Amino acid sequence: MTAVRDAIDSARVALTAAGVDTPRLDAELLLAEALGVDRTRLYLDRDLAVRGPAVRRFQELVRRRAVEREPVAYLLGRKGFRRLELAVDRRVLVPRPETELLVELAVAELPRGARVVDVGTGSGAVALALADERPDLEVAGSDVSADALEVARANGERLGARVRWLRADGLPEGDWDAVVANLPYVEAGAALAPEIARHEPPGALFGGEDGLDVIRAVVDQAAAARVGWIALEHGAGQGAAVRMLLALAGWASVRTERDLAGHERVTVGC
Repeated sequence: MTAVRDAIDSARVALTAAGVDTPRLDAELLLAEALGVDRTRLYLDRDLAVRGPAVRRFQELVRRRAVEREPVAYLLGRKGFRRLELAVDRRVLVPRPETELLVELAVAELPRGARVVDVGTGSGAVALALADERPDLEVAGSDVSADALEVARANGERLGARVRWLRADGLPEGDWDAVVANLPYVEAGAALAPEIARHEPPGALFGGEDGLDVIRAVVDQAAAARVGWIALEHGAGQGAAVRMLLALAGWASVRTERDLAGHERVTVGC
């Protein structure tokens, strides 16, 4: 039997040595998972201890996090996004806090009843958050990956969300008022953290030589379809290039919004 505090401290040391960015938080999340309890109970329940099968389970989770650098979201099988908890695995990217900016902008700016599609939906995070926060919208999520759509559809069914799921390479056919998209935008050959490079699907990450190949294609498709409002997530140094793409494609008003870290993150055309 091991005390909770000792187990956390031991895991924190191992994770720190492995170069994990948030060793204590990760240790707490993994221990709570091994014990089958909420993280807050680790500190509120004085009788809680690590014993029996939970010891082996915790050791294995810490090993996979430290040695294999597996993302915590994959180890837990879930990730929070806005007000939702989503099931995630290696078929989809782990939803990131900066992607919530896409949802914030669409929630604030789209007119009532707008038909909006989340292109490259992955786990369904953006589409499901929009359906949750703006039930007046007609929301669809699309992806070229059948595996990703399986994850998104399962999340939608579990949450009881009114979202249509479509398989398409780029913008699916339809009469869309708005497009939101977190598309692959990493430059070919870019150095990535081990958690990303070893475990997340490369097809959802890399966007060609300059990282903008997939974004270019969707911009062209959306312009041809006369989409009135488009919001695209991109890398911190890609704002100027994406603004130019949207302006040249015909959107009259183009601007880039910054994420909470101050980085240019989402460019909007309308």
